[in-house]
Amino acid sequence: MQADRLGFVERSLDWWSQARRDLSHARADVDAAYYEWACFSAQQAAEKGLKAVFQALGAVVWGHSVADLLRELGKHQRVPPELDDAALELDKAYIPTRYPDAHPSGYPGGRYVKTEALRLVAHAEAILEFCSGFLPSVDGGDADRDA
Repeated sequence: MQADRLGFVERSLDWWSQARRDLSHARADVDAAYYEWACFSAQQAAEKGLKAVFQALGAVVWGHSVADLLRELGKHQRVPPELDDAALELDKAYIPTRYPDAHPSGYPGGRYVKTEALRLVAHAEAILEFCSGFLPSVDGGDADRDA
């Protein structure tokens, strides 16, 4: 770990590695028909990928909204506009994928379908591809350290 400034420890590789693992988890969940978890893991992958970018840029951000993180990054870097809608859709998977009381009836596992999970995984892949351009030690491929 490297402490560059007062209290700041640059851990972009840690965030990036977990983002890649979350994306791998999302893909495995699609294959196992755990579509709600695939959607949630895709959201987590995008969130952590963006947090890796902020870390690499020397910034610390808080929150779980992919759209908010992209918007904040857009104040300093060019963000492809097509990622905005992807981020908004990913954000919708943060809570209702996990909690039955986020729905009027039923449980999350009964409310998500394969096409939705595949779409959210594709959104996460696009966001991670974008993020990889900010991380010089990352090639955009599988950067899992422990997978």
